[in-house]
Amino acid sequence: MTTGTVIFLVLLLLGVVTAWKGIKTVPQGWVWTVERFGAFTRLLQPGLNLIIPYVDTVGRKMNVQEVVLDIPEQSVITRDNATVAVDGIVYYRVMDAAKAAYQVQDLTGALAALAMTNIRSVIGEMDLDATLSGRERINTNLLVTLDGATDPWGVKVGRVEIRKVEPPENLVRAMNLQMTAERERRATVMRAEGDRAAAIQRAEGEKQALILAAEGRQQAALRDAEARERLAEAEARATEMVAQAAAGAGEAALRYFIADKYVKAFEGLASNPTSKLVVVPVEASALAGGITGALELLRAGGGGAAEGRPASEAPRPPRTPPPATSSLPGV
Repeated sequence: MTTGTVIFLVLLLLGVVTAWKGIKTVPQGWVWTVERFGAFTRLLQPGLNLIIPYVDTVGRKMNVQEVVLDIPEQSVITRDNATVAVDGIVYYRVMDAAKAAYQVQDLTGALAALAMTNIRSVIGEMDLDATLSGRERINTNLLVTLDGATDPWGVKVGRVEIRKVEPPENLVRAMNLQMTAERERRATVMRAEGDRAAAIQRAEGEKQALILAAEGRQQAALRDAEARERLAEAEARATEMVAQAAAGAGEAALRYFIADKYVKAFEGLASNPTSKLVVVPVEASALAGGITGALELLRAGGGGAAEGRPASEAPRPPRTPPPATSSLPGV
């Protein structure tokens, strides 16, 4: 091999090394820093970039995508001295690659330590019940704290999620007993309220029933009074009409009226199917005389009094005392 060939190969190798050192291809989602003699100069964006070979070098390769950082599980003591196991997730993104590369030595380690410290601080100010039910509050407080603390590092914390808040087993059993007792208490209170409401409804129903019954009795009494008043008015009108008729026809009309009532009453008494014996407390001749007088009155009213006598002078049948009792055949 000649000297010229060796020189050519050396120059070729030097050119390849120089090109490799001066041409840089940055992948998407990454930003590289450029250092000149150990000092930061600029950033290389995704794509093809050129630097000065042997003078500039690539410093830190920073991932500017959103990164998920697991927070290790740790034991935290609440304000009421209950110990719970807590872990979570932090979502962050590098906004300023230069700050993230040179303002903090270990970005992920610093974020994890900062998150763990703030979890202890936030949960330590809360009771156990608030810790178990207030995850959203814990997440919000951690997000505000971490985002403010990481701003000098050029990092933006997007979300903080608490994955697990787990109390010890003995505390879980106590909480289950407490929950059971609380549910039984609520059931007892609800049953008592239901019984109270039912008693009130029954009392209201009885009250309304008594009021309606009293109103019904009042209405019935008013109707009875009105009926008695109407009956009294009818009897008064009937008496007045009888009195007017008696005044016009005389004693014979009264005898006819009395005889008619007497006959109807006697018919009702005789037609009673439960009576086998009828006691007649009047004279039979009086009954016959009343009937005869009625017939005379009718004849007098139809064609004048018999033999020229007025109706008031109709003959009266003799009074013959009948037996005290009379048996009706077939009764």
